[in-house]
Amino acid sequence: MDNSFNGFPVFKGLQKPLEFMGIRGRFLTLAACAIGASFIGFILFSIILGKLAGFIAMVIIAAVSLLSIFIKQQGGLHNKKRHPGIYFFYKMYER
Repeated sequence: MDNSFNGFPVFKGLQKPLEFMGIRGRFLTLAACAIGASFIGFILFSIILGKLAGFIAMVIIAAVSLLSIFIKQQGGLHNKKRHPGIYFFYKMYER
């Protein structure tokens, strides 16, 4: 099987999950939101209490959120709640 299209090589993907600085896949979006929230926390706390309090708040928000992401990541990329048992949906298609 040829991996080219009209003489040009075709990129088929990395064949590995996306990872950046130890954060994998869907957790990258959560990490970006956490860093953004820490900057917003810095701005709010620095306006209200001062720059030192803003810096401390930024470090705490970033550390807690990234630590929770690393803990959730240990469960796996596709970790979802699975409820055992059989569920019956009554009156779903009644008119």
